[in-house]
Amino acid sequence: MIHQYKNNGYNIVMDINSGAIHVVDDVVYDVIALYEDHSRQEIREQLSSVYSDQELEEAFSEIEELVREKRLFTEDNYQEIVTDFKKRNTVVKALCLHIAHDCNLACRYCFAEEGEYHGRRALMSFETGRQALDFLVANSGSRVNLEVDFFGGEPLMNWDTVRRLVEYGRSLEKEHNKHFRFTLTTNGVLLNDEIMEFCNREMSNVVLSTDGRQEVHDRMRPFRNGRGSYDLVMPKFKKFADSRGQMNYYVRGTFTHYNLDFSEDVFSLADQGFEQISVEPVVAPPEEPYAIQEADLPQILEEYDKLAKGIIERRKAGKWFNFFHFMIDLEGGPCVYKRLSGCGSGTEYLAVTPWGDLYPCHQFVGQEEFLMGNVRDGITRTDIRDEFKLCNVYAKPKCRDCFARFYCSGGCAANAWNFHHSITDAYEVGCEMMRKRVECAIMIKAAEAAEEGVEEDA
Repeated sequence: MIHQYKNNGYNIVMDINSGAIHVVDDVVYDVIALYEDHSRQEIREQLSSVYSDQELEEAFSEIEELVREKRLFTEDNYQEIVTDFKKRNTVVKALCLHIAHDCNLACRYCFAEEGEYHGRRALMSFETGRQALDFLVANSGSRVNLEVDFFGGEPLMNWDTVRRLVEYGRSLEKEHNKHFRFTLTTNGVLLNDEIMEFCNREMSNVVLSTDGRQEVHDRMRPFRNGRGSYDLVMPKFKKFADSRGQMNYYVRGTFTHYNLDFSEDVFSLADQGFEQISVEPVVAPPEEPYAIQEADLPQILEEYDKLAKGIIERRKAGKWFNFFHFMIDLEGGPCVYKRLSGCGSGTEYLAVTPWGDLYPCHQFVGQEEFLMGNVRDGITRTDIRDEFKLCNVYAKPKCRDCFARFYCSGGCAANAWNFHHSITDAYEVGCEMMRKRVECAIMIKAAEAAEEGVEEDA
């Protein structure tokens, strides 16, 4: 399968099955577009008014060499792998601990309903958290590296339990040959120097929730009395990011129908000095006034192009920053199982409520049909786990012919469920945005290679 597109002056050809990316000249680009379905003579006849015989012969030669090297028009050898997905033994490697089903903000787009998750407000006890870590260790098999994300609501409303659980996790490492990678997501309201110091010592990554420009942030992330939170949290976030050497954190924003010019929010955060930035589209029922609609897509796709070009210009000017959705590793990247099945929700990754219930991920919490068990008894609904085992790009009809399928791994199961009541469907608006992000990310790689004087394929 081949995907071709032009962006910012680059002719880019993607060989989907091999993962090879080629930046080519006009003649090769045009020949590739006809190569599979036309004979050489037919291609010559169609393109003879544009290119000389010599140019076409050189293009044929270059394409044939790439085909021999299995870097172009390669076969799909992955579909056979997924037939064994249900049989494979899975281990739990990551938990999202809902340390607090409560929040001190009233974000208008919050899928967790101000931290309540369709239920009641609650804080996780240390005992429940301890049982969750014991469950993770017991169900992680031989895997050494484990991940625990402290999530909410707002985790800092239950900070003492967070601190004690980190210390308990560290006490398990040597005995069980495990290493915990702790992460934290916070709105910043309760951040202070003591918490920052502890996080810098113990947290591998911290997500700082802010939406960009002050007017955007304050509109969507107010306190419950309606007052904006920007002036309180932004100085703390700047200090925190600097204290971490501008590494191992993200400022994570959400754009909505109200700020479709979200590239300005990204640039605003970069101008504030942040170097690790993620601004992501809201996912909300279409009846919500802030929800992204299909009619918004043309402007959103243009914004991604604008953002990609802006990143290139800023990096050339020595104003480097990283945008999460444009991160693509074209040389290493995730293993084949990850590329086919995605985040591992419901199998390798689980969410834990304050009272110890297990769900496939944080976005399913509170939906009782997805209650898988609890940290004391383990997974009792193995049928749910088996259903998620089969959640892969070949189980999703909308993914099979999509060029981005090995980059998004089939997209978010929760979004598919919320919009179509099936984890093997796909959220089409999200898919369109994902495809554009992949194209922009690869274009940035092409631009960087050109800047470095690399003439070979990216």
